[in-house]
Amino acid sequence: MGQDLDKERFSEDEFLRFGERIREQLGTLRELLDTPGFGQGPVTIGAELELFLVDDRGRPLPRNSDVRETLGDPRVVLELGRYNLEVNLTPTTLEGKPFELLGAEIHDTVTKVDAAVEGGGALPIGILPTLRTEDFTVGAMSDQNRYRAMSRGLRRLRLEPFLVKIDDLELSVEDVILESANTSWQVHIRTPPERFARLFNAAQLAIGPVLAACGNSPIFLGPRKWEETRIALMEEAADDRDVARLERRDGRVTFGSDWVREGAIELFERYVADYEPIVPDLVDDAGPHDVPELRLHQGTIWQWNRPVYDPADGGHLRIEMRALPAGPSCADMAANTAFLIGLTLSQAERDLTGYRFAEAYQNFYRAAMHGLDAKLSWPGWDGEHEAADLILRLLPEAREGLLGAGVAPSDADHALEIMEQRTRLRRTGAVWQRETLERLGGDVEELVRRYRELALSGLPVHMWR
Repeated sequence: MGQDLDKERFSEDEFLRFGERIREQLGTLRELLDTPGFGQGPVTIGAELELFLVDDRGRPLPRNSDVRETLGDPRVVLELGRYNLEVNLTPTTLEGKPFELLGAEIHDTVTKVDAAVEGGGALPIGILPTLRTEDFTVGAMSDQNRYRAMSRGLRRLRLEPFLVKIDDLELSVEDVILESANTSWQVHIRTPPERFARLFNAAQLAIGPVLAACGNSPIFLGPRKWEETRIALMEEAADDRDVARLERRDGRVTFGSDWVREGAIELFERYVADYEPIVPDLVDDAGPHDVPELRLHQGTIWQWNRPVYDPADGGHLRIEMRALPAGPSCADMAANTAFLIGLTLSQAERDLTGYRFAEAYQNFYRAAMHGLDAKLSWPGWDGEHEAADLILRLLPEAREGLLGAGVAPSDADHALEIMEQRTRLRRTGAVWQRETLERLGGDVEELVRRYRELALSGLPVHMWR
């Protein structure tokens, strides 16, 4: 869904032909992935950072097109809301000092975007605390065919208004614009096809404790009980299930319901079998290694960890890890990435399919709700453990995973030290926001202004005051 479309309306015949093509392209993709030597290459990581634009009061600023034009940077693209932008960071090899490079590029790009916002700035934060219900109108959507087409496609499946429920909050909305309340830090890791299942399952296990240490979305139309309200909001805002589709266990945004056993093709097959297309854009000039309709369809199913097939460089696979929030600072996002990648690599050394998937599922949602206070389980360890204690015990395993992949010890240690200090001090972005909001007497605009100042300083959140 990264590129705009030529049109926003599609006929029923186009939906039918698109469905036929994605089923055909499953066979093409299976053949590609089974080809000896396909998708081999150095392990690389990359990331996408979603940002809010705010005015000088800290309120959302709907000027993303103007800011992008001012920047003239191909890494910067429009997101769903007019007050959102996305920055696609440069992929880098995992060997060496990838997190130092990543942190430097985050700081550079966020600073440049911030400077390009006339009368305001840019903010990496999971949910902007100053959002109001009036910010979620149809007019708040970016002026791109792809977003209007996505909105139409979801309404085609679900005719009645979407009822969003989080804690004691209930909202009735008729459009996907509510997704624009969420901004994330999405991490990619390249993997050869034969390693996909092990790495993907490991990412599913790792994301629970990692997310517990990364909460940064406690406020949406007032304080919420979740540390990562963004998880609940995204799942509710893009759920295409109506009365006719309630038999499908997973919504369009989902953690998943089982381990992967066959490889990436298993997930692509599930996406085609279980989810109806919403943007049936047909391509007539695909290259020999491309499956454009299948890739587009996959891009409209937002599993928290999901496979990505990229036809570039002869074709390769990636795992996209979508659950982490944006922010708070460049140092925090680099550290979060190191912990997630390192723990995933270390857990991929064992077969997790004998471990109850339900426990990994439960860990994820408990972490999103309770953060460092969540009670989590772990393979081979009896009982449940407080997330903070579990994280401190897992950091050495993450370090081993990074060093085994060729990450320089100094780079791994610097990033994981930030995770350790944040955990020991219990100073996540969510904790800082709640404490600061109370100290400011509930003034969310002043909260955002203070957050922006500290985020641009580059200091990790455990050092914020």
